[in-house]
Amino acid sequence: QVQLVESGGGLVQPGGSLRLSCAASGIIFSIYAMGWYRQAPGKQRELVATITSGGSTNYVDSVKGRFTISRDNAKNTLYLQMNSLKPEDTAVYYCNPTGPYNYWSQGTQVTVSS
Repeated sequence: QVQLVESGGGLVQPGGSLRLSCAASGIIFSIYAMGWYRQAPGKQRELVATITSGGSTNYVDSVKGRFTISRDNAKNTLYLQMNSLKPEDTAVYYCNPTGPYNYWSQGTQVTVSS
């Protein structure tokens, strides 16, 4: 059974930082391209950052230069380092393999507010 467990969210002031983690089990994590997604209240879920099995990364324009996606295949864990956070980054953040996979879990809430 595939399980993805996100953690690391919280309340942070604008300009602050958070590091999200996603622990994977039940899949051969290293072969999957993975993504971080987010969904803000009243909005559709959007893809924020991706990383291939080989480590190539891509980002949505709104987070380029502020967020860094990485992975540790030995630990079956995906990360998202978020710096210079803005109120518009407030959302529930999820991890999932990119492509036609539906392993969504509860996500982790990130709130950026003063």
